Amino acid sequence: MKRAVVVFSGGQDSTTCLIQALTQYDEVHCVTFDYGQRHLAEIEVARNLTKHLNVAAHKVMDVGLLNELAISSLTRDNIPVPKSSDDGIPNTFVPGRNILFLTLAAIYAYQIKAEAVITGVCETDFSGYPDCRDEFVKALNHAVALGMDYPVRFDTPLMWLDKAETWALADYYGKLDLIRNQTLTCYNGIQGDGCGECPSCHLRANGLKTYLANKQQTLQQLKIKLKLS
Repeated sequence: MKRAVVVFSGGQDSTTCLIQALTQYDEVHCVTFDYGQRHLAEIEVARNLTKHLNVAAHKVMDVGLLNELAISSLTRDNIPVPKSSDDGIPNTFVPGRNILFLTLAAIYAYQIKAEAVITGVCETDFSGYPDCRDEFVKALNHAVALGMDYPVRFDTPLMWLDKAETWALADYYGKLDLIRNQTLTCYNGIQGDGCGECPSCHLRANGLKTYLANKQQTLQQLKIKLKLS
């Protein structure tokens, strides 16, 4: 039986990864992390989505220690979320987050004998987060596989897709409306189209606008890029 673990936040990217994984694996487990994030609503969104999509299991892990160590606008109410992206690492970056999340997800994969850990990180629409880079994911994958003596694979289906292509992938699987209305990507914790002001909402909205304006062309590019039928 082919099993996979999806690192699942209930956002656009991880939900798109989950939808694809459900077509590729016999059994899909989701892991959501509670680190005292500013928009805790994402945990409830994640619970609702995993129930709606009938995943095999959904585990919410308490990793509150990360909140104590990682100072970010996503972990501190007194640090305002920026309304635009600046050069360099933004204050929405939570240091060590993906190091911790991928490592814990890999341990869970080891326990249930899953072959892959799937994460929605992306380098194409680069947010400035160093732990979303392909180089980082491959390096951590190598270290974790060595450390557990277990050939777990870190999959990043969205790594080389821009946001328009990510929307196209959701549409390819017939789930564009679900992604648009039921996910939570907004840094201010507003479900669906979000606040419309934070960098995450700008990226999401611009990607959707681009996709809808060039739908057939973008779908064709996606199919070629991912070798979809």
